[in-house]
This record gives sequence, C-alpha cells and structure tokens, in this order.
Amino acid sequence: MTYRVYSGPKGSGEIAPFAKEQMLYKEFNALDDALSWARHVHRDGRVPLLIEGDDGTRLDRRAIGDALGVGQREQVGG
Repeated sequence: MTYRVYSGPKGSGEIAPFAKEQMLYKEFNALDDALSWARHVHRDGRVPLLIEGDDGTRLDRRAIGDALGVGQREQVGG
C-alpha cells in the first residue's frame, strides 16, 4: 500500500484536483508513517494538505489536523 502526503507553505488552502498533479509529495508504505511525516511537516512550519492512499484513504487538512491532535493528546495524557 502506498500513501502520498502533499504539503504546502503556511496559509495554503485545499488542493484542487488539477493542481495536485503538479504538486510534490512524499510516499510512505504505512499510514502511520504518512501521519508521522505530516506531524514533522507541521512542526517545520508547513501545512500537511492531503494524505491519499492506494486503498482509497483520503485525509484532507481537517482530518489530518484531527488525527495529529489525537496523537498529541495521547502523548500528553499517557
């Protein structure tokens, strides 16, 4: 399975389907690795915009933010 993480500079909006073809992305074999990269991108001051998987997984900015927020709460409360 392959997951692609698209990112952009702070303030970037949603990715239009036609623009996605021209954007750079980083690929991962596991969703956990893709989310870890999204967390790294966020800490670097950029914005993870979209995670797409060959299995039909599609996480937009909001879903990625929710997933990253859950991970942060688990680390603090654990």
